Amino acid sequence: MNQSLKRWLQISLFNLAIIALLGTLMRYKIAYAFPFIDQRNLLQGHEYFAFAGWLTQALMSLLVHTLVENGNKNAFSRYQPVLFTNLFAAYGNLLSYVFIGFSSFTVAFSALTIFASYWFAFMFWRDLNHYSPKSSSRSAFKAAVLFNVISSAGSFILAYMMITRDLQPDRYLATVYFYLHFQYNGWFFFACLGLLMHQLLKYGVSDKKLKSVYLLFVIACIPAYFLSALWLPVARWMYVTVVAAVGLQLIGWWKLIQILRNDTARIKKDFPPLSKFLFILSIVALTIKLLLQTGSVVPSLSILAFGFRPIVIGYLHLVLLGVITLFILSYITGLSLIPVNKITRAGIVIFTAGIILNELFLMIQGISDLYYHALPVMNPLLFVATFTMLAGIITVVFSQKYKEKEYKTVLEET
Repeated sequence: MNQSLKRWLQISLFNLAIIALLGTLMRYKIAYAFPFIDQRNLLQGHEYFAFAGWLTQALMSLLVHTLVENGNKNAFSRYQPVLFTNLFAAYGNLLSYVFIGFSSFTVAFSALTIFASYWFAFMFWRDLNHYSPKSSSRSAFKAAVLFNVISSAGSFILAYMMITRDLQPDRYLATVYFYLHFQYNGWFFFACLGLLMHQLLKYGVSDKKLKSVYLLFVIACIPAYFLSALWLPVARWMYVTVVAAVGLQLIGWWKLIQILRNDTARIKKDFPPLSKFLFILSIVALTIKLLLQTGSVVPSLSILAFGFRPIVIGYLHLVLLGVITLFILSYITGLSLIPVNKITRAGIVIFTAGIILNELFLMIQGISDLYYHALPVMNPLLFVATFTMLAGIITVVFSQKYKEKEYKTVLEET
């Protein structure tokens, strides 16, 4: 177990607990009352910290670890300044949003986060060329950091809009979705895809097969952004391109499923049951995501979906929690990158149950909104779901307090 990686992942998990706490507070305020906090500021801090403090921190750490596995033994010492800069910027953004709201401080910390992403992209791209052989995983990693850089254009435009107060609704939403798309479907997705391919190559999976999956998804990524903008008037050729992108994604998904099915025996042998279960849930969530995207090519459905907040929130949480977070938890537990004991497993099960409940309740709330039928009971239920996630991730963080000797003892008992 790499001690540097373990420390950074444990910090990332602690950050995930903070995100769950903020989510629980927001749900409590909606369901009941909490006059001492500003919901909008809390939401902004929650969103930015989820991206920088949890996902980016964890993925950067895991990507650096692949360099260690490829022979760069000093990778973590070299990347430590970048990782600390991102962590500092994430906490700065969180605290400034929660206690001050949008201000010059939040702009400065957001700029620092972007600077850290550029710094990481430059170093990692160079090190990939030096330490990693040409492969599908290396291509996916390069795509990930490139899309992370591209997404920053949305941040700069949003900051300009906020400063100048030029918040024209359509332009504002299109910019928000630009940033979200290249974070969710670019940086996060391709980093996870690269990590998966990195392991599959170790199992002897054909790099040629994996390369075809990568190419299908990467070609589709940029035009797929317009799936989030079909509520705007778009040219016919652009609509055709979006439909083609959806088709490419579905073919890429099918090819990936076939590869995973062919190597099921090896995966079952090497991964513990909980990690396999989390991975299957992540694949199921990815499947639902792609099917929802396929449905959204119908303009009337796209306008309908993006017009109801619970549906948008449900979709974003499906990707953030169902696809990406569950994959990361599956990856780090399956490869024993953090200590895993009975308490860890119990916490992950509770956290996962909270994710499922959250998605279920958001789906019900979204459907009821479509029929303009309010269900007041859903807000308390959503609070229960977020509290369940909070209880689960706090349990996971607590489990990491086990000493190494105690951890080995627990493993021997199980």
